[in-house]
Amino acid sequence: MTQPALQIFSPNAHSTRQFGQQLGQLLQPHDVVCLVGGLGAGKTTFAAGVGQGWGSTSRLTSPTYTLVHEHHRSADSQTLYHVDAYRLETPDALESVGFGDIWEGNGPILIEWPERLGDMLPSEHLWIEIEAESELDENQRTLRFWSQGERAGQLLTEFEASRK
Repeated sequence: MTQPALQIFSPNAHSTRQFGQQLGQLLQPHDVVCLVGGLGAGKTTFAAGVGQGWGSTSRLTSPTYTLVHEHHRSADSQTLYHVDAYRLETPDALESVGFGDIWEGNGPILIEWPERLGDMLPSEHLWIEIEAESELDENQRTLRFWSQGERAGQLLTEFEASRK
């Protein structure tokens, strides 16, 4: 993979969630955010922050067993789709949970374990890799960002500007 467009250090879970909140405030319908990292890396912590920043009326939790959670906000009729593809045996299995409808939905999409989607992953997306920084402090993380496509690039630029 190429060098990340942005790399930030998160000293603890609270900061990881705050970075998610900052990104969530910028999301528009059909934005796709991919969260990559090993088990316990902090993907769901970041996603919970995204939901909070976006304005979800419910707390984001991992949809590992259901594959997809839908979250709504009171400000409008948008839906935030939170997908966890960890237990996905094949990308085609997503069709059984109405994954095609998600792409046609009216809100942004968060995807944990996006590498399991294969060709079903939209070509335009923001890719965020979350990695445990140190074995000495299990809460430290490095977040690396790559953008694929014009809107994802704009989202990354807006996120970077919001942090200053």
